[in-house]
Amino acid sequence: MAANQQVRTTLGDTAARQLANTTKTAPQMLAITPRWLVHLLGWVPVESGTYRVNKVRADAPVDVLCGSRDEQELPQTYVDYEEKPREYTLSSISTIVDIHTRISDLYSHPHDQIREQLRLTIESVKERQEFELINNADYGLLNNVAKSQKISTRSGAPTPDDLDELLTKVWKEPAFFLAHPRAIAAFGRECTRRGVPPPTVTLFGSPFLTWRGLPLVPTDKLQINGEKSSILLLRVGEKKQGVVGLFQPGLPGEQTPGLSVRHMGINRNSIAAYLVSLYCSAAVLVEDALAVLENVEVGKYHEYK
Repeated sequence: MAANQQVRTTLGDTAARQLANTTKTAPQMLAITPRWLVHLLGWVPVESGTYRVNKVRADAPVDVLCGSRDEQELPQTYVDYEEKPREYTLSSISTIVDIHTRISDLYSHPHDQIREQLRLTIESVKERQEFELINNADYGLLNNVAKSQKISTRSGAPTPDDLDELLTKVWKEPAFFLAHPRAIAAFGRECTRRGVPPPTVTLFGSPFLTWRGLPLVPTDKLQINGEKSSILLLRVGEKKQGVVGLFQPGLPGEQTPGLSVRHMGINRNSIAAYLVSLYCSAAVLVEDALAVLENVEVGKYHEYK
């Protein structure tokens, strides 16, 4: 026997482990985020996948009279509407999940293979939904900010003055700021430098930095290009003439509002297919419901002495 070999007198770990059960987690995925924007938007069900936003003509003031104590003739007036209002059509985010029946039959304990494949696919679809709500060329928030509602940072890094200026653009019942986590961190540094650390508030069981009482909601879907990003400020809800999310209710195989899963059958290769579809869009009901702070520098740091 070689000198470096040890004589075992008990069962070893490697052999013993063959008889033991291993505790397994469900599959974990780094790309999953809280998707706060989806939770905080007011969602409106639409019929036939179309939502029409009717507006009053900007040049149609209503003529009224105040404080008349005589028999002065009252003004006659009416409210004019836009003749060609914008219509939003729901867009679809879809994919097909293929699962071999042998895999789902033999390897579905303790975690069901079909359920986990669909769960992770649905998470990916919902992540794409939040990305499109912000960046879509047609209905994305960044591409629907009116020119008058865009401002730029004064010195690059987002300061309290910049966010105050943003609040002047959405001053009618603003709901929350939306920013990349690095942009929020950059704002926190500027507040610390000025000796005005922002307070926090707890929403959905998580802490959020706030400014002027409004939470700064993080999302990694507001992208960073060349160390610069944007910060959005929203008013939400149909009753407040704000930003609303749109979805199609009552879908066949509906799992959550606007999202459905349908079994497409099993082919001759024993592969089962499942169609995952999500229908959504967003609408800015009036221009002052949304504003953006542009050219937000996220890489500026300070030395504290």
